[in-house]
Amino acid sequence: MVWSLTHGRILSGVIATPDLAGSLADYRDRLGLTLVEHGSLCADLAASWNAPAVAGALSALLQPPSGAGCFLRLVEQPLAADFQPTRSFGWNAFEMTVKDVFGWPDRLAGSGFEIVGPPKEIPGLAYFVAMQMLGRGREMMYMNEVRLDTPSSDLPRAAAPVDHIFIAVLATPDIGPTLEWYKTTLGLDEGGRYTIPYTMISKAFGQPPETLHSLAMVQKGRMPIIEIDAYPAEATPRAVPKGALPPGNALVTLAVDRFDGRAIEWLSQPVARVGPVYGGCRTGVVRGPAGELLELVEIG
Repeated sequence: MVWSLTHGRILSGVIATPDLAGSLADYRDRLGLTLVEHGSLCADLAASWNAPAVAGALSALLQPPSGAGCFLRLVEQPLAADFQPTRSFGWNAFEMTVKDVFGWPDRLAGSGFEIVGPPKEIPGLAYFVAMQMLGRGREMMYMNEVRLDTPSSDLPRAAAPVDHIFIAVLATPDIGPTLEWYKTTLGLDEGGRYTIPYTMISKAFGQPPETLHSLAMVQKGRMPIIEIDAYPAEATPRAVPKGALPPGNALVTLAVDRFDGRAIEWLSQPVARVGPVYGGCRTGVVRGPAGELLELVEIG
């Protein structure tokens, strides 16, 4: 799939990590991402994320070697000892398109990644093969080797061993209102609803592996963007330290064709931002219906 800057495209994912140097070694040296920026996080950017406590924190911005304009930003902040991934509402995983998914467990041996879902073929699901792993910040990353497009979406083939984020996974207490918000507020499309056994969710909540879970896709045309997962009643809002980023998968940046005419309630008002992610465009931050931080970049 040729990279193009279009409405709804994921431009960046932000990860909070307690060990910037270790995480940088994992993502750059093990996964092969290219380091674009490295230094202290700008106070104005941290404030726009409602996270003034991470102003001046060590940060690194990485890009796939394919040159795709989708970045991964690491931000150093302490990690609470009791944080458990995939048990709270908000961003719970970033899904990256990769080559040779079956080879990644051996390549990552001895790294800071913990493989929690080894790659495996799923009978009747010929479109892709995925594995799941946790990073040093307890962020969940899905590594997905795409083989075929689905009937309703075009899935990107990797142009590098590890390429760009193409789906962000969002946990919510109620799919309906969350999906409607993305459709009406941002002008995105519903890509279908599914009920499937979902190992990561079942494992996190101590449920039998055959337990069925509901999910829905947010797309733009045939481009997948967000997977919305309905979480069990035991799930809770993400605990966020005062003035800090949400732990783990912290924030997602989306391209938006225009801000004017959209009923957006801004957490931080749009301002022009420079740099690889923003390109001088107006950028603002909202809090989505599941409590997620969503940074919007106006590309129109």
